[in-house]
Amino acid sequence: MPRVQVKPELLRWARKRADLAVADLSKRFPNLEAWERGEERPTFKQLEAFARATHAPFGYFFLPEPPEERVPIPDFRTIAGRKLERPSPDLLDTIYLCQHRQGWYSEHARLVGEDQRKFVGSARLTDDVVRVAADMRGALGFDLEERRLIPTWTEALRRFIEQADALGVLVMVSGVVGTNNRRKLDPEEFRGFALCDDLAPLVFINSSDTKAAQMFTLAHELAHLWLGESALSDVGPVTVPAHEVEQWCNRVAAELLIPLAALQAEYRKSTTLREEIARMARRFKVSTLVVLRRLHDAGALRREQMWTEYEREMERLQRLPKGAGGDFYLTQSVRAGKRFTKALIASTIEGHTLYREAFRLLGIKKERTFEKWADSLGVPV
Repeated sequence: MPRVQVKPELLRWARKRADLAVADLSKRFPNLEAWERGEERPTFKQLEAFARATHAPFGYFFLPEPPEERVPIPDFRTIAGRKLERPSPDLLDTIYLCQHRQGWYSEHARLVGEDQRKFVGSARLTDDVVRVAADMRGALGFDLEERRLIPTWTEALRRFIEQADALGVLVMVSGVVGTNNRRKLDPEEFRGFALCDDLAPLVFINSSDTKAAQMFTLAHELAHLWLGESALSDVGPVTVPAHEVEQWCNRVAAELLIPLAALQAEYRKSTTLREEIARMARRFKVSTLVVLRRLHDAGALRREQMWTEYEREMERLQRLPKGAGGDFYLTQSVRAGKRFTKALIASTIEGHTLYREAFRLLGIKKERTFEKWADSLGVPV
């Protein structure tokens, strides 16, 4: 059987890129060590299987040397003040998929005559944070009194996503790459990102993160769209980012979710801190983590106190039971974004988009799945 001329360093690169040890792959590829030493070579089929196992583009194995991959959007993630190196295949594939979806929707919006999203790029770093947050609340229909009446902040998050979607933002919330439940996204690598476009602005939220963090991530990434900048982020409510853009977006996100003036009017010094945190979270329908951030902003908590309470609250939140799997089509519509999914399915049924293109963007293979998905969204087939 013919063997493929592939450089050993490319095999090692693909394995390390996927954060895998030889032992992780030796069962499927018993000759991997010999391949990496250049003593043996894989067959074409073995190399194809190895590419799938390491989530590496097959064509990369024929390059003269390992490629230097970089995140294709501005990367503001840091650890101890240092930029992160070597993005994972899961992160890269998620960004590429979202870029393809955004590209499709942007062209679709142009063809059907949708208006440009005027809020994209409407703010500047020098703008007043309170004013920008107020503009965002007005555009989104983000009413504090309406939120107060919503039963839980989980429901409030769902409503927040709906408001962003109605404004024209493609909001995609997923904890896996595409529809592959075996490729889980790591919230320690990233929390979300924004892809700027005046017809198809997109926000991706890593749902492997806690529900408590997701609302702040959505607010933060929307602030990036208001600035007119794509960005990859790993900030949370109490994070102190090094970059001025992230600092500004964090301040806007906090003010959007809990206006400082409203918090100061509501705050009761007579109650215990734990009681007040819980009460304010219920009042504003945000996570307790956001409340902690705002109490610090209001001068009611020193930074050391905020971090102590933050760690305690994170431990509590991580002990909460994870939500069970729900309806497949509802889950997939959340992952791909309802606005995008409905438009793509309708365009395909009307004959404007090829079925194979729709299947690729949705991550499905069967026409029956497509038809059931359309039915779940009320799109006539």
